[in-house]
Amino acid sequence: MRSINHRALLSLALLFGCGTAAATMPSGTGLGQSWPNAADLSASPNFHAYRFEKQGVRYVQINDANGNVRGAVAYIDGQVLDLPIGVDASHWVVATDPAAPVTGETVYQDQSMTVHAAPQSDGTVRLLLAPGNCNGNPADCSMKGP
Repeated sequence: MRSINHRALLSLALLFGCGTAAATMPSGTGLGQSWPNAADLSASPNFHAYRFEKQGVRYVQINDANGNVRGAVAYIDGQVLDLPIGVDASHWVVATDPAAPVTGETVYQDQSMTVHAAPQSDGTVRLLLAPGNCNGNPADCSMKGP
């Protein structure tokens, strides 16, 4: 039940945060765009990774090398929500165990998360979000950025 309450709270925060972001971001410069006006933080030459932060919510968007939006997630207070953005929006896997084995290449990494991308034989890309290493200290996984 606590997990459902956290998801509901996260959904409300994202609803208000996305509404505000949409109202204040000029068209073509933000989340969901092929070439957003943001730094490419990708750890891979095959993908682009963009991070946006608004009102305490971190958004990470993954694009392929051609600029096609593959997927995006939102992160707030240790909770992750895969967003309905991109052609592979339904292919996110969120690992809950930091020691779980991962496949694919590392595309994005910060203190809170690592995103891996694994191209599939059908042309889709499986996107895996693994929790960051907080070393037992939640302050190590703060929203400080890389």
